[in-house]
Amino acid sequence: MRSQESSVVIKMAKQIMTLCVIHQHPRVLLGMKKRGFGEGRYNGFGGKVHKGETIEEAAKREMLEEVGITCSKIDQIGVIEFSWKNKSEVLEVHIFKAEEFEGEPTESEEMKPEWFHVDEIPYNTMWSDDPYWVPLFLENKKFKGNFVFDDDDNVLEYNLEEI
Repeated sequence: MRSQESSVVIKMAKQIMTLCVIHQHPRVLLGMKKRGFGEGRYNGFGGKVHKGETIEEAAKREMLEEVGITCSKIDQIGVIEFSWKNKSEVLEVHIFKAEEFEGEPTESEEMKPEWFHVDEIPYNTMWSDDPYWVPLFLENKKFKGNFVFDDDDNVLEYNLEEI
């Protein structure tokens, strides 16, 4: 008897997201996520792109909402797709860097901001992919890539390249 493999096509739902990190060498501003996706981890500031806004507008809006600061100039440094082995969702995250801002970083319901020296970035309390791409970010190198996580958000595989 011969078995036939069935091919299953899974439609991946792609969500366009932003992430912005303030980098004023030798320090970076990160936020401790207080609720929702990524809770309990330090990260940059960002979120979903709303209908009718550009990716850059979304990044600036999220900075104002999450940490109370206005960034008039942000530079896109990278794009990374994140997916999970057992989930159909894909996050396409556009990563921005800002060096200057107006206002005082202020805690919100979602994020608690904190400055870190570049030599003391708390990778052990961040996403498991951050040690791979944050050094490129800090060197102002542009990059693109993708990361695949297991159910516990550990990196299973990745591809990251400078562009």
